[in-house]
Amino acid sequence: MNTTKQRLNIEYPLTTKSPNIVWEQIGTVHGLGRWLADRVEEISDDVISLTWGQLWTDQHTLEARVLECQKNDHIRLQWVNEDDPDAYWEMRIGKSDLTDELCLCVVDYALPEDIDDLHDLWDGNMERLHQVSGL
Repeated sequence: MNTTKQRLNIEYPLTTKSPNIVWEQIGTVHGLGRWLADRVEEISDDVISLTWGQLWTDQHTLEARVLECQKNDHIRLQWVNEDDPDAYWEMRIGKSDLTDELCLCVVDYALPEDIDDLHDLWDGNMERLHQVSGL
């Protein structure tokens, strides 16, 4: 069985021209808590906790270490319990080569059999981001 994770690159168009507005959603605990998880908390300077589910239901919590963070540009994280040292997830503010509009470039890693599910997960995340922020 292949246990090497594959890199997934996805580019999502955004409706704003302001990197600051995008950064507030992807680079802050408050912003991430609006769309990426039900609850996001800062554990330390470089670790955040993401929880999905409500207090009265089943919850799933993961911790992520912030590997890189450049304001108004990108944030790169790695799950604390990640087995693959090369696997991380990143959200980067970019510009589309085709339209010159801002876009959110996502990099993530998954096992080959999980790539489609990961793509669907990010599509859902981006739908929530659009719903809560208009981006």
